[in-house]
Amino acid sequence: MSSWVLGFQEIEKSQLSLVGGKGLHLGELSNIQGIQVPEGFCVTTAGYQKAIGQNETYRDLVEQLNMLRAEERDRIAEISGKLRQIIMEAAIPSEVVEAVARSLSKFGEEHAYAVRSSATAEDLPHASFAGQQDTFLNMIGLDSILQHISKCWASLFTDRAVTYRIQNGFDHSLVYLAVIVQKMVFPQASGILFTADPITSNRKILSIDASFGLGEALVSGLVSPDCYKVRGGEIVEKRIAAKKLAIYGRKEGGTEIRKIKPDQMMSQTLTEQQIIQLARIGRQIESYLGCPQDIEWCLADDTFYIVQSRPITTLYPIPEVNDQENHVYLSVGHQQMMTDPIKPLGLSFYLLITPAPMRKAGGRLFVDVASRLQTPVGRESLLNAMESDPLIKGALLTLIERDFIKLLPSDQTTPILSRSHTDTPAQFENDPAIVSDLIKRSLTSIEELKQTIQTKTGPELCAYILEDIQQLKKILFDPQSSAVIMAAMSASAWINEHMDKWLGEKNAADTLSQSVPGNITSEMGLALMDVADAIRPYPEIIGYLQHTKEDDFLDELVQYEGGAEVREVISAYLDKYGMRCAGEIDISKTRWGEKPSVLVPMILSNIKNFEPGASKRKFEQGRQEASIKEQELLQRLKQLPDGEHKAKETKRRIDLIRNFIGYREYPKYGMVSRYFVYKLALLKEAEQLVRAGVIQEKEDIFYLAFDELHEVVRTHKLDTGMIRKRKDEYRLYEKLTPPRVITSDGEIVTGKYKRDHIPSGALIGLPVSSGVIEGRARVILNMEEADLEEGDILVTSFTDPSWTPLFVSIKGLITEVGGLMTHGAVIAREYGLPAVVGVEHATKLIKDGQRIRVHGTDGFVEFL
Repeated sequence: MSSWVLGFQEIEKSQLSLVGGKGLHLGELSNIQGIQVPEGFCVTTAGYQKAIGQNETYRDLVEQLNMLRAEERDRIAEISGKLRQIIMEAAIPSEVVEAVARSLSKFGEEHAYAVRSSATAEDLPHASFAGQQDTFLNMIGLDSILQHISKCWASLFTDRAVTYRIQNGFDHSLVYLAVIVQKMVFPQASGILFTADPITSNRKILSIDASFGLGEALVSGLVSPDCYKVRGGEIVEKRIAAKKLAIYGRKEGGTEIRKIKPDQMMSQTLTEQQIIQLARIGRQIESYLGCPQDIEWCLADDTFYIVQSRPITTLYPIPEVNDQENHVYLSVGHQQMMTDPIKPLGLSFYLLITPAPMRKAGGRLFVDVASRLQTPVGRESLLNAMESDPLIKGALLTLIERDFIKLLPSDQTTPILSRSHTDTPAQFENDPAIVSDLIKRSLTSIEELKQTIQTKTGPELCAYILEDIQQLKKILFDPQSSAVIMAAMSASAWINEHMDKWLGEKNAADTLSQSVPGNITSEMGLALMDVADAIRPYPEIIGYLQHTKEDDFLDELVQYEGGAEVREVISAYLDKYGMRCAGEIDISKTRWGEKPSVLVPMILSNIKNFEPGASKRKFEQGRQEASIKEQELLQRLKQLPDGEHKAKETKRRIDLIRNFIGYREYPKYGMVSRYFVYKLALLKEAEQLVRAGVIQEKEDIFYLAFDELHEVVRTHKLDTGMIRKRKDEYRLYEKLTPPRVITSDGEIVTGKYKRDHIPSGALIGLPVSSGVIEGRARVILNMEEADLEEGDILVTSFTDPSWTPLFVSIKGLITEVGGLMTHGAVIAREYGLPAVVGVEHATKLIKDGQRIRVHGTDGFVEFL
């Protein structure tokens, strides 16, 4: 056959640009032994390209489309309509007409055919584009088929297809359309088979949707299908739907909707035997194509025909291990308040530091907790640790109830010796000097690193960084450092438990944690208010900052009155906090020191929202509120039976909180300080690699794991295709939403908040900082776009320390991710902001500008 037309068996794996996604998959399916695919052929994209060939208007309109955003619906509709008209009016090239006629005579022109679109940007591993172009069923005769080939071509520019391409970043001028012409099967039943459960993502469960007649009724939403689930060759679930309508082919061509007879409405579409047979076919196709599939099938004369199969693009990848055991993975991003994907260099640095059993999936890290779930002691300590995230804890309890991870027999009788998480290590000395010593050790070590690293280049630099990471691990996992943090957390938990029990006071530790000394993260937010104070007297500088977007703005300041002093103040702030940024656990992320313009909107916001000296007043107000709360609690306790003893015990715990809770933020500050030193040194090395022509731009090193980078620095050799592939993968990972908990079956297990007395319509989350506040919701996904008024309530997906400067302007906080001891929660308590975290889909359910009430004590959000 010609290049205008290819039979399914002639299609090769490399021909996506010629036959489109559907065509490519039909070619693959036709080569699987024992799989029945209705005969047919593909009219290649060469025909489409020749038909629209030299049309200048077409090209101009496509260029205009490339300039549009998805929101510009009216313009999309107008230009797309003109393009469809041009394509419908274009003559089909005579070579194409002849090739189609020849193919039809071979398969039988008298037969009915399905004419289906197959775009080159369709059924791809990362974008399905399902249903974006048109399909026409039961077409009879050459003229009708040719007419519908033109209609398929025109459907490349339906409004929905154009919008979908814009959203997925595809260039319209590089997308072409092939057309599938395939013999019609007139089935008694048809439907869709997913080789992984589309609801839970479990790869071991197949899900079959089935209804009578042609599959169009199901795809178009005209009918509710039966749903059958199969696991390991057994039907594990059946849901029989009331099927009122079906679509059937007409003898003269086209299709019609018919009513189903009343006695057939509730009958099972497929027999048990057929369900099992279809499941086997699904597994065979999945095995051949190498990933979970979304398969369209139909049943005629007791034979299953497969009319399409495409990868399921919405599944979250499973962390890879080389065994057949059951595993349970917890998202590290949800604990670290950074659920974005991390570039390969960032992943490898995190893996070099952590002692936990980590796995990578979808550009994120997951910790494998299977071994902890195998013993009673391990289970109890894990569930205690997850107390701060009820959604993870709930998912773990579900898996324990199901016996997904079996207990090791030898450990069945092990006594449980774990300590309650509210016990404070009895011998722990309550001496604030311990904290200042720990901080001093960390700072001295970072200064030594900065000096020594300047003397290192090439492979010696990489070896030195590896050596210094051992030093970083010593500091991070210093037993004394961990004991300080544990003492403060235990004291907080003890206070909350006992004040509730003795005085009926909930979350008392929240107020006691306000304005503690030595919290490097909350100090950072207050220090930026002081920067605003330094700029406030100079209107010219404020005017300049309101319009600058440049990162070298510091050098420009000197031309204005007060510029030298202001520059010095901002530089000093960057010296102390320039290593911070959003998503800072990924070493590749741009730091404030590299892009200081990120701070400008926050500085301007502070100038607008506060009076001079506000940082000291804010800190002092929090300190006084904590002090008043302490006195009030101790007075009330003294009135109780055994009151003196209770007050003394409580005072000891309050002192532990005040002395030590601030230090909790320090180890991470020390870690990212080191990260920034490593990063700057590696970027210098990357400049050498660019000059040597090994990489194209210095940021390419972020797409290499550290050991790979070490090797490239040593050999000056690199496969540049690998960098391109990793960049594509990273773009794909950005579209994925990581689960909190995923199993080795790929199942995403979700927990629920268990709480009564929540008003109807309220959003439930985890209470992490007490109080009730009303205000305007500001939904902000990117810190640089924050335009806050004092008194706003910040609603975002997650916050890490870099968001702290925004906390000084807000009155409340809501995040989609977080736990009791994640950074956002700690700083909210310290600033006295009512906060609810772990509110699923908060950024979609709460609209920007809406008035809401945050119940930080009880953990819910009301719409006003």
